Amino acid sequence: MPKYYPIMLDIRNREVLVIGGDHVAAGKAASLHASGARVTVLSEDFCDTLLLMEQQQEVTLRRKAYEPGDLEGAFVVVAATSDPHLVEAIWSETQQRGQLVNIVDVPSRCSFIMPSVLRRDQLTIAVSTEGASPGLAKRIRQRLEEFFSPAYGTYLRLAAVARAHMRKRGVSYDRRDAFFRDFFDSPVLDHLAEGDETRAFVSTSDLLGRYQLDVPATVIAEGMKETQ
Repeated sequence: MPKYYPIMLDIRNREVLVIGGDHVAAGKAASLHASGARVTVLSEDFCDTLLLMEQQQEVTLRRKAYEPGDLEGAFVVVAATSDPHLVEAIWSETQQRGQLVNIVDVPSRCSFIMPSVLRRDQLTIAVSTEGASPGLAKRIRQRLEEFFSPAYGTYLRLAAVARAHMRKRGVSYDRRDAFFRDFFDSPVLDHLAEGDETRAFVSTSDLLGRYQLDVPATVIAEGMKETQ
């Protein structure tokens, strides 16, 4: 039976604390920074990657060992440590403070799991083994990268432009759902994968026309510029 409920968490401009200074902590910090968090990393020593991230103003480094009270103000806490005493101390403090916590490779001391994530602009695909095998989750995500090319990013933005026109014209949910069924089966994605955005815009315009919406390809192109 699944142990976790999948959810997308908005951490933009929220304080996140990473405990640990090795490459594992660096990977977690980079992922959190990419999602818009304000990341502080707490450790006595830091790997070269974290030092470079500090130079690039992607993280704030605090050079000290963890002590009770260091978690104050953090919305999310991530700890990369194998020290059982430190694990229990961090877990205990997060429970007292009601904080979300992930302790790497210790599923029993996690209130959430950090999946392996594939991003194509607005398309996000997360792969999780619920902590059973993060390495396998990573390799499944890498396999998925072969199927979901970078063209999916533009594809999603184009879908959003089409949806905006339909909502503006008052098209019902059922009709919009039917449109996206046809959109999914159309050659639009193939055109984008081939680098031919013009044909993709024309195909989208033609498809909207089947739903009695007159939206020229030039108008769609302008809408795409606004999404960049």
